[in-house]
Amino acid sequence: MNAADIQTLQDLEFTTLQEWLVGYAVGETSRKRLGELSPSSDRSAMQKALNELAELKAIRDEGETFPRLEFEELQVELKMLPIKNASIQLEGFMRIHLASILVNSLIYFFDKREEEFPLLHTLISQSYYTKEIVEAIEKVFDKNGNVKDDASETLASIRSTMRSLKKQINRNFDKEARKLMKENILGETKESFVNDRRVLTILSQHKRKIPGSVVGSSKTGSLTYIEPQVNIPLNNELEMLMDDERKEIFRILQELKKEIQVHFELIKSYQYVLTEFDFINAKCRLAIDLDAKLPSIQENQELELIAAYHPILWKANRAQKKKTHPQSIKMDKFSRMLVISGPNAGGKSITLKTVGLLQIMLQSGLLVPVQENSKMCFFNTILSDIGDNQSIANELSTYSYRLKRMKIFLDAANKNTLLLLDEFGTGSDPDLGGALAESIFESFYNRKCFGVITTHYANIKLKADRLKNAVNGCMLFNSETLEPTYRFSVGQPGSSFTFEVATMNGIPLEIIEDAKSKLDDKKVQMDRLLNDLQKEKTYLERLNKEHIEAQRTAQDALNEYQERKSDYENKLKRIREQADVNNKLVGFGKKMKTYVDRYNVKSRKKSVNEKLLGEVNKYLAVERTKIDTAILSKKEREKKEASKPSSKKKAKPEIDQFKREKIKLNSRVKLISTKQIGVVEEESGDNITVTFGFMRMKVAREKLMWVED
Repeated sequence: MNAADIQTLQDLEFTTLQEWLVGYAVGETSRKRLGELSPSSDRSAMQKALNELAELKAIRDEGETFPRLEFEELQVELKMLPIKNASIQLEGFMRIHLASILVNSLIYFFDKREEEFPLLHTLISQSYYTKEIVEAIEKVFDKNGNVKDDASETLASIRSTMRSLKKQINRNFDKEARKLMKENILGETKESFVNDRRVLTILSQHKRKIPGSVVGSSKTGSLTYIEPQVNIPLNNELEMLMDDERKEIFRILQELKKEIQVHFELIKSYQYVLTEFDFINAKCRLAIDLDAKLPSIQENQELELIAAYHPILWKANRAQKKKTHPQSIKMDKFSRMLVISGPNAGGKSITLKTVGLLQIMLQSGLLVPVQENSKMCFFNTILSDIGDNQSIANELSTYSYRLKRMKIFLDAANKNTLLLLDEFGTGSDPDLGGALAESIFESFYNRKCFGVITTHYANIKLKADRLKNAVNGCMLFNSETLEPTYRFSVGQPGSSFTFEVATMNGIPLEIIEDAKSKLDDKKVQMDRLLNDLQKEKTYLERLNKEHIEAQRTAQDALNEYQERKSDYENKLKRIREQADVNNKLVGFGKKMKTYVDRYNVKSRKKSVNEKLLGEVNKYLAVERTKIDTAILSKKEREKKEASKPSSKKKAKPEIDQFKREKIKLNSRVKLISTKQIGVVEEESGDNITVTFGFMRMKVAREKLMWVED
């Protein structure tokens, strides 16, 4: 269910991304899969792949300690395990050991994280946690991957005897070497090894003086290698012990194989889990390198790329410390055919390739370098026609090739197709080729497909302007500095700036003026008009940007003022409330002070202060009654308010919606974002064509407001 052919993948340089992905993978299985990666039209499979990748990238972005995916595949071991008498090499057991540890650590990491990472949790659920395999292998092997002495009693005995024998052999050899050194019959190297046996290096003229076995000589024949007679039987015994050791190790490994053979299905799952994680992790490493995101996936055909980068260009510019200009492009059923015009070397092809490559990446299960609030969808077919594809072998010219390509496009074009055509219509007579290109363009349009097209043909630009679900766009060009800005703007066609670019490249002015004189005046005027329109639009965009920035600054200042005002009002309210409390307390204090002043402490008669105490008690009773009454009144009010039936206010009519509904042909409207006032020239559903002075553009109805005449 490939969504694109090989030519499209080559045109859009997807093969470069495949090479990067292969370099990120660990195992051969993943490298092969990544090398064969291609876009798919299977929406559910790709949605699952994207969500798996997004989960792993979230783990990486959060900086969690994720198990390091370093392993060796188990393909050979999985073939040998089921076979009864087949043996597994020492390295094979260590690969199984490492795989078991790694999968156990993955299972531990995802334990109790099913809700957070459901897809990766499901993937790891193919295996289960156990230490039996690890413990069984660690009983036999040490940390360096060598079989332990205590792997069996027999092996321990054999190796103990071997160590004793080696010591005796070395003692005998050293004794013989010291004796011969005194006699000056040893060569400069004194000793060597032949067939893993320690031998003496003897000057050849003295070889008959040494008891032992001659095992070789130097190339010149001046030195003879002799095994001392005393060590010959010992070395023979050592070789037999080494053979015994090999046989015992083989027996131990066969027993170990039987022990872990019961876990064959689990070990088989290790291969699956690790290669799947390797595959996803390679895509994750690419996503991190490109700062790629998962956009919102739409059910309907809709693209809204916000701050999108061409990944290959971005990475190349980053290496050279150059800036890459992001592009923002929107396409939906009302603007499904996008015609991009503008000067050569202005970025038209890069913009087209950005749309195409990002779509290919998404449908290959890769994240894309856009902002997260971008929107993308899936297409059943993605086809491109980019660059000069002459075929000498098939005797095809550029134009013949492109016509054959157009035939493929026409057969495939439908509402689920995305077409990418660079320099549409070129390769033949401009007038005849332009006419054919216009007819083909209209045929694509009638098939309801989506398309991004770059062209210099004026008739294609005019056709896009007349078709209600097509839209013009242009690459902006600084006519003052005669340099491209690499910025994309939608809403109007762009001038090719043919003569400006020629001037920039050093073509003499007299040649340029002579060329202008040979053109139809209307064409020159049209190109000049597009040039002026682009200048005007650039100027208006700058004013709009400044206006929006000023509005934002003013709004920020207003918000800050309102916050401070609210703080001051709350503070003043608290001060006043505290002042009321303090005044009451002062009043209470003054009253009590009069009682204190009147209280007679000198008289011993109890009746002296009775009247005063009566007044005090009366005062306290009155104040207590006031407090209780206030509390009771408050409770009654709250109860009364709670018992009232809730009456919802009538919804205020939406004035803005009312004004939008009044938008008709020739009515005056205001662009909400910039406050520009224009006149409705054409309406098609929610898409309104508005003339703002010299500028004509399509605007969504929701972005406009009706203005009274």
